[in-house]
Amino acid sequence: MIPDATTPDELPPLLLGRLNHVGIACPDLDATIAMYARLFGATVSTPPFDLLEQGVRVAFLDVANSQLELIEPLGETSPIHGFLRKNPAGGQHHVCFEVADIIAARDAMRARGAVVLGTGEPRIGAHGVPIIFVHPKDTGGVLVELMATPEHH
Repeated sequence: MIPDATTPDELPPLLLGRLNHVGIACPDLDATIAMYARLFGATVSTPPFDLLEQGVRVAFLDVANSQLELIEPLGETSPIHGFLRKNPAGGQHHVCFEVADIIAARDAMRARGAVVLGTGEPRIGAHGVPIIFVHPKDTGGVLVELMATPEHH
């Protein structure tokens, strides 16, 4: 439950930065890359790599104002495996916004009554910076990733 909006001065500030990427779960990363290249002329900005800590294989495609993060599960224990069980063809998995301070963002989410997934401690994401995920039940059904703004932005 989100605290009463009539007391904004009591809540920690949180300012979302730019939309960094939209995460798309896919059963076959290479086939999905080929499809985006064929249909949309998309180019790979970060070639596929394994992110073992999160149980996924990842690639990034550049679009004019953001990126698409394509994610494929590495085995049945991957959180993406469960998503694909419900959505076999794949689909939008999450949206990711940059934040200036990941700890302040986590604390602001908690203060506002949102559930931060996992242990609640930031972990290192595919861009090499700390990330957290906010439960979709608190964000209108959308899984939201918050990431520390990368140095290159």
